[in-house]
This record gives sequence, C-alpha cells and structure tokens, in this order.
Amino acid sequence: MKPENTRILDAFLSHSEEIGDDLVADTEEMLGTVPFIFPILQERPETFVLSALADYKTARPESLDARTAELIAIAAAAGAGADKCLHVHIRAALRAGATRDEILDTLQIAGLIGKTKILAVALREFREACGTKER
Repeated sequence: MKPENTRILDAFLSHSEEIGDDLVADTEEMLGTVPFIFPILQERPETFVLSALADYKTARPESLDARTAELIAIAAAAGAGADKCLHVHIRAALRAGATRDEILDTLQIAGLIGKTKILAVALREFREACGTKER
C-alpha cells in the first residue's frame, strides 16, 4: 500500500472504537435492534469498523429506499435459511413502511426461487438417470 494511503487508513482506524459505536447506534436505529454478533465483533475494533461500515453502506445503497432494501434483505435471508436475519429484517421492513402483503409476497417469491432451484438440480439428475418419457 502507498505510504499516503497507509497514513490515511491508520488515521481512520485510530478512531475505530468511536466509529464502531456510531455504527452500532445507526444500525439499531435502522433495524430496531443490534445484531447479537456486534458486541462480540467489537472486541476487534479495527476489523469490526471496516466490516460493519461496508455492511452498513451495502444495506442502505443510495439507489434504493429503506423499504425496498429491507424487502430484498428478507428475500435473501429466506433464501439463505437465516431465520434470525428474517426476524430482524421483517420487523425492519415494517418500520421502513412495508406492508404485511409486501412482506408476504416477498417471501412467496423467495420460496418460488428456492423451489425452482431444488427442482432444476433434481430434475436434471432425474432426466440424466431416467431419460425422458415418450409421449
């Protein structure tokens, strides 16, 4: 890394604890809760602040409103089987103005994609092993 960039990064990281505390407070404001992993990860302030800052910026891109970002997070959490994330992001979506119907539709779309993923893999194997049925 260039010396100037090293100095800039070192200056930034010298404030890791304060920035980390701000990120935790902002995340609590955004989600209505603090993810349980944050206090543990904060034991390493420099890595926490870099990771949490990237996650914070990713979770609220300028191109999406909070409601839309939370609906996407719900779909991703459902697809990943992340039940604790679903719990947090469903409530965050409600806080951001999503309706019950929007959340339900998001979950149904995520389920459709999950079902299709399973069937696509399984039926390719089935077709390879069993062939196609003559009509």
